[in-house]
Amino acid sequence: MTLSCFELGEQMLSVNEASAALATLIERTTGMESVPLTQAHGRRLATDIAAPINVPQNTNAAMDGVALAWEAGETNQQHWPIAGDAFAGKAFEGQVPPGQCVRITTGAPLPAGTDTVIMREQLSEQADTATVAIPERVQRGQHVRQAGEDIVAGSIALAKGTRLDATCLGLIASLGYAEVPVCKRPRVAIFSTGNEVTPPGEPLPTAGIYDTNRFTLLGLLSEQGAGVLDLGILPDHQSAIEAALTEASSSSDLVITTGGVSVGHADFTRAALEQLGQLAFWRVALRPGRPMACGLLGSSRTPFVGLPGNPVAVMVTFRQFVVPLLQCLQGIPPAQPQRLTAIAETALKSRLKRTDFLRGVYRCDEHGVLHVRSTGAQGSGILTSMVAANCLIELGDDQEGAQPGEVVCIQPLTEWQ
Repeated sequence: MTLSCFELGEQMLSVNEASAALATLIERTTGMESVPLTQAHGRRLATDIAAPINVPQNTNAAMDGVALAWEAGETNQQHWPIAGDAFAGKAFEGQVPPGQCVRITTGAPLPAGTDTVIMREQLSEQADTATVAIPERVQRGQHVRQAGEDIVAGSIALAKGTRLDATCLGLIASLGYAEVPVCKRPRVAIFSTGNEVTPPGEPLPTAGIYDTNRFTLLGLLSEQGAGVLDLGILPDHQSAIEAALTEASSSSDLVITTGGVSVGHADFTRAALEQLGQLAFWRVALRPGRPMACGLLGSSRTPFVGLPGNPVAVMVTFRQFVVPLLQCLQGIPPAQPQRLTAIAETALKSRLKRTDFLRGVYRCDEHGVLHVRSTGAQGSGILTSMVAANCLIELGDDQEGAQPGEVVCIQPLTEWQ
């Protein structure tokens, strides 16, 4: 029997346990809406898209040339009387008599009685007769696209949950849809915490740091198609954080903060969560990103995720935990990050009973084999290591590092989900 998310308390959870527990926080979804196809890029399908027609609609020519209507038993006919023309958008009317042909352009419906196309480059034409240069090379049925060859009418063209990229938009347009049902964008409230956190553009105090996490989250959430309610920077004061959490919980589908979730003297976010709602868990056995408070806020029971304060930890935990939450909010089963295997080129440090995510650079050698190396220093505040990386190297809680030549798991940072 699985424990409730709220029975986990002070337990140290594995990454997989934390992911499963987080999914139980989603008690309602954002719903769906219909949008014009011109506005659907980056959105997720709320339903399956079925094909109302065959694609292509008609059996048609794959080349410019002539379409042949064979005589019974004939295989090597060289001279073909021309019975007419078939153009894309203007079909040939009627049946082509056996032994004759029709001039045809690419995409034009194949006239009745024909089943083979000879490309123009292999023909010569005199008066009303087309002559095939090398008739013995003609293969019956060549250069013809069958109706429904791409998509058969009634079949599922795109599955619910698909994130619509440029190719998906083209596919939907080929089916004739001008609008598409998509999941409503999750509305996510974010704010940073800390007296030392300073907005970019302002003078930096001696003991200050510029606010990087809020801008990182703005970008990450935008990439995932979410709407963002930006509540700015809050001081290390519990009442201010409580007020912001109250506002956020009533106007968003998910609340994300950074910093203030560990057990330091000035870490008030977790205390505010416990005051206003229900804390589920806050300890996850991973690096970077161990302190991460999660729960529900207020009577609205809005899910809350308090990410760590270190910039790289924010990016790593967002990828592992927030992306699946956003999928759950849209009624889509959460997907695991893409994982590949690569051969380590450098020694990689880790420890047992903790999952480590190292920043790495992978490459493909001349044999198609992937290799990966660390970007160097792995401190959770070293943003340049994340900029240089094209993957995360995932060392599971059963691994005590890896040596050069060993196979390791990587998560590419550029896949579209």
